[in-house]
Amino acid sequence: MSVSTVHLPKSIFYGEGSFKKIGEEASKLGKKALIISDHVMEQLGNLEKCHVYLREAGVEFVDYLDVASEPTDEYVYQALALTKDECCDVVIALGGGSCIDTAKAVAVLATNGRDISDYMNLKTLATVKPLPLITIPTTAGTGSEATDVTVITNTSNDVKMMIKQPAFMPEIAIVDPVLTISSPKNTTAATGIDALTHALEAYISKKAHPFTDHMALSAIKLITENILDAYHNGSNVEARNNMIYGAMQAGIAFSNSSVCLVHGMSRPLGALFHVPHGISNAMLLPSVLEYTKSSCIPRLAEIASYLYPDLKGFSQIDLANKLVTNILKLCQELNIPNIKTWGVDREAFEQVLGKMAKDALDSGSPANNPKVPDKNDIISLYRHAFTFEYELKKV
Repeated sequence: MSVSTVHLPKSIFYGEGSFKKIGEEASKLGKKALIISDHVMEQLGNLEKCHVYLREAGVEFVDYLDVASEPTDEYVYQALALTKDECCDVVIALGGGSCIDTAKAVAVLATNGRDISDYMNLKTLATVKPLPLITIPTTAGTGSEATDVTVITNTSNDVKMMIKQPAFMPEIAIVDPVLTISSPKNTTAATGIDALTHALEAYISKKAHPFTDHMALSAIKLITENILDAYHNGSNVEARNNMIYGAMQAGIAFSNSSVCLVHGMSRPLGALFHVPHGISNAMLLPSVLEYTKSSCIPRLAEIASYLYPDLKGFSQIDLANKLVTNILKLCQELNIPNIKTWGVDREAFEQVLGKMAKDALDSGSPANNPKVPDKNDIISLYRHAFTFEYELKKV
């Protein structure tokens, strides 16, 4: 009998108004905080609210606001230097997955040292307790606030490093849906499909287990039933609430099982062509689902039965097809582009297909897929996704 493990933050504060807990909780962990955020949070006033809550609790702070894209090792080292110069003893991440992943790396390197690339694929284990980290997500996407995973781009070789170790788990997650209301439509769509991909891959992964199955199914239901409402009416607090809850559950699910082929292929696409992570996942999801479907019909049918309880008497194949068709329709309604439409040059794309396929395989994620591809399979899938057009079949 196999033994499964579950890793979570020590505390998760969830619900409208939970942002106000930041001062009280930070004061229990340290005296001076490094806040890793971005200029969008500054413009929206969320950074100033964080300052107010910290001042009220007697916690000093300094800001690092230069996270302007997908997280890179350059952001990590800049923020790390500021942490040391200012003698910060607690780290706060306020923002999307890029801010949170940067903060995770800073918290670990501050006490363990070395280069962040040394921690990829468990080459080096972080054995010293990291600086305490509090995560406050402002998008319903990565679920990084509740995972022991960080994804950092190595700027020396254009590789997105997926690093997973217990030390990268935040101490505290503060999940306030109100903070996601400001997310624009394209961000809502991209991060929402990212979260849906987390949940789908967690469920069909070879490393799935009963705990992650429950989390994944709940996340899939919450996301598919609320993403269009959040997309079309961003001020719908109930939809935003369900989306960020679903995204967190999806993060917990994949962090305790694994992601699969979509994520393995998504990271190189993002690293080389600077496609945001959620968008690159969404671009690849239809092609990868079609490729993988035949090897996980029962699992896809289980998801469909959970989502559509009225579909009684359908075969497993019909249920799986129904699910895939509905996911394609959802991506279509959210205006997800293909790789060509996004603006990636075809010639440049062809020149790096081999590198992208190798980097995808080296990440380890494709090995968790129900149907494990080789390098040529991945190259073919990239080409298919480049010009993919939605062809919805009636089921």
